[in-house]
Amino acid sequence: MKAEDLNKCLRGELSAIETYTQALEKARRQQGRDAEFQQLSRILDDHQRAASQVRTLVQQIGGAPSQDSGAWGTWSKAVMGTAKLFGDKAALKALKEGEESGVKDYQSVVQDPSTPANVKSEIASILTKDQEHIRTLDQLMAAA
Repeated sequence: MKAEDLNKCLRGELSAIETYTQALEKARRQQGRDAEFQQLSRILDDHQRAASQVRTLVQQIGGAPSQDSGAWGTWSKAVMGTAKLFGDKAALKALKEGEESGVKDYQSVVQDPSTPANVKSEIASILTKDQEHIRTLDQLMAAA
């Protein structure tokens, strides 16, 4: 496993933080969406913790952690900006697509035979949270 594999995951987390922050700004302005706001806020907190964990893992294996979300972050900001124009379901779908991309990145790290056991263990717990996020977003889309 290379530090770059974990940095890809870290960039995904940084992008998720940016994207959920945008979604929460929109939700905060709307009336009567308290439950959705709380769920999205919890997901944002999860991504902030995951970014910190992954940053530490990158350092532990001798890498330099990425400082920004890179191209994925730029794309997600554009998608969320467009989704705001088309309503909640589009915004939730964009968030779900980001979560699904993160799941794939984490699965590739876990499945890499060269990934140390301690890294696999930490990544597996983040992966479980991301899968919960997808279920939450599915529920929110069904209710939208």
